[in-house]
Amino acid sequence: MSQNDQKTAALIVAAGRGTRAGKGIPKQWRSLAGQRVADWTLAQFRAHPLVDHILLVTHPDDEGHYRDIDAQIVHGGETRDASVRNGLIALKNQGFQKVLIHDVARATVPAQCISDVIAALDTHQGAAPALPVTDALWRGADGKVSGTQDRTGLYRAQTPQGFHFEAILKAHDAFQGTAADDVEVARAAGMDVAIVDGSENNLKITTPGDFARAEKILRGHMDIRLGNGFDVHAFEDGDHVTLCGVQVPHNKALKGHSDADVGMHAVTDAIYGALAEGDIGRHFPPSEMEWKDADSAIFLKHAVDLATSKGYAISNIDCTLICERPKIGPHAEAMMTRMAEIMGLRMDQVSIKATTSERLGFTGREEGIASIATATLVKP
Repeated sequence: MSQNDQKTAALIVAAGRGTRAGKGIPKQWRSLAGQRVADWTLAQFRAHPLVDHILLVTHPDDEGHYRDIDAQIVHGGETRDASVRNGLIALKNQGFQKVLIHDVARATVPAQCISDVIAALDTHQGAAPALPVTDALWRGADGKVSGTQDRTGLYRAQTPQGFHFEAILKAHDAFQGTAADDVEVARAAGMDVAIVDGSENNLKITTPGDFARAEKILRGHMDIRLGNGFDVHAFEDGDHVTLCGVQVPHNKALKGHSDADVGMHAVTDAIYGALAEGDIGRHFPPSEMEWKDADSAIFLKHAVDLATSKGYAISNIDCTLICERPKIGPHAEAMMTRMAEIMGLRMDQVSIKATTSERLGFTGREEGIASIATATLVKP
């Protein structure tokens, strides 16, 4: 069976509490360069062409954090070994020949590390990235150097650690006690494990200071795009307006070829703009009657899917509605909820707010509503 015929799953271990990272929520759910640590880690594997499936092993207490993640979810156990085993059991009978086991705290894993591990599995039962130890090694006691240690043949282990699926599942089933990592479990079962080149950028976030280091790595190679959108719709007779996916009672309606959702149109154009993909009119021409009275969520979802297909994640959107009436404040939270739902984002990534034009211009004369929006897109 060739490499292209083999299916590979990524098993991301994210059930730990990460107490060494300091007080607060577990480190995998903390913010890092505009997204959560886990979001970055998942993005590295989601973007890799040789990874077919992602499973995230989580802690049951973290449901509020992982509810929005698009991956297979399984709960972990009391130890890391137990968590990995739970994940392997969940992947069983899904047709995977290879599995990559990765610590969620390694959010900056380079694509090359992933590729090298997968390739090595064509000739070995297991493979893992590592770096040779180059520093002098001491033994210590009571805060003093008590001796030295020869560093010859010593390596700093990293993840992902890859294995033939059935072999590592059997190894975990047979293993007794606790292990430092999955390579130890594999070797206890007699599996051969190849060492591939690791990377200094494959940092494991462990202490509070590691967040700054990881952010520097991410910002050094990620592609950040900004786009803006602007839209205007005039009023006509009606009894409500649709703004950011929410029907707001009003003594007028907005006039347009679709549902005239001026806020959603501005956000959609901002995403298209960040991608250099024109505007709504390019993708959904108003001359085509199939878009007459269409739900603008169709346009927004298309823009989001286009961004995803190009490898971008939406970091945040910010939309301002400009009008005298109706009052937006009482409906802003519902609008944020609806927009986040359509785009697959968290609420704290979506800003909907409003302002007036101080009775100046067409919005001041209550002839219509305008909207401006900004979207930030990030590619790891």
